[in-house]
Amino acid sequence: MSGGYKVFVTRMLPEPAIEKLRNAPEVAEVRINPHDRVITREELIEGVRWCDALLCLLTDTVDAEVMDANPNLKVIANYAVGFNNIDVAEATKRKIPVTNTPGVLTETTADLAWALMMAVARRLNEAERFLRSGKWNGWGPMQFLGADVWGKVLGIVGFGRIGKAVARRAWGFDMRVIYYDYVRSDEEIERALRATYVPFDELLQVADFVSIHVPLIMHGPNKTYHMFGDREFDLMKPTAFLINTSRGPVVDEKALVRALKDGKIAGAGLDVYENEPSVEPELLEMENVVLLPHIGSATNETRTRMALIAVENLLAALRGERPPNVVNPEIYSAEAD
Repeated sequence: MSGGYKVFVTRMLPEPAIEKLRNAPEVAEVRINPHDRVITREELIEGVRWCDALLCLLTDTVDAEVMDANPNLKVIANYAVGFNNIDVAEATKRKIPVTNTPGVLTETTADLAWALMMAVARRLNEAERFLRSGKWNGWGPMQFLGADVWGKVLGIVGFGRIGKAVARRAWGFDMRVIYYDYVRSDEEIERALRATYVPFDELLQVADFVSIHVPLIMHGPNKTYHMFGDREFDLMKPTAFLINTSRGPVVDEKALVRALKDGKIAGAGLDVYENEPSVEPELLEMENVVLLPHIGSATNETRTRMALIAVENLLAALRGERPPNVVNPEIYSAEAD
């Protein structure tokens, strides 16, 4: 198919992906949001009105109003594994393919979950702040006593790619791994990963570390919105730690604050938040919480691979092909019928 398509990118991406877009024969012009911040709704609508193809981020809400800005929009390529920022049902009605970037950030995000686990258990951030403040006057037997990670029980909630990768890393720490998912894995996978399936409530009662790896599902029988609230924290050990690298709204942050203040759990390590970029103010004041600015996939290698996958998805759609990672494939089935 000849070129001539215009592509709007809602924030600057790693250069190899931008170069691939600009050199693609399908593309006539690439316009990138020039500001290093989340694009405003007005800017997003203006960009969609101009373009044929949209490459957006998880921070961009692409709903019916945005799609109304351009009835001829040909593809929405999301630079993320998740796509809860896009009204996929609305896009499907309009026969607009929506794509994501699965698989590529599995190992990197699993690494970060472990980094959070180690940091909160061993009070690393708190200890570093203490040293940098100039308050340290030498070693002491009672300084910054934390919790061991090795030999403990790791509870994994959500046993997809990332959950399984987290389980593999537990072998070196001689941990007992238990997991919960709406769909139980095959026994062969459980044996290979040395992981035992348990009901959700049992996991909460037994685990020393609870690491969350579920998608955000707002409604329905498998809803994960506020999957962790007052009831769940009441079930956890007072010595347990919560780790969340999945999606912020899976955890009720106000309930988490209450649990931490009341000593129902020992601490938390968070990379995602219920109302990003806002964080529940009381969490910011707590020493037993490690807070990161949504950097689960933030390595040069991973972010570049993600961008290249997003671009390839977009270009395939412009060529009239089914993109490799389309999340609403039914639009192609309908066309075939």
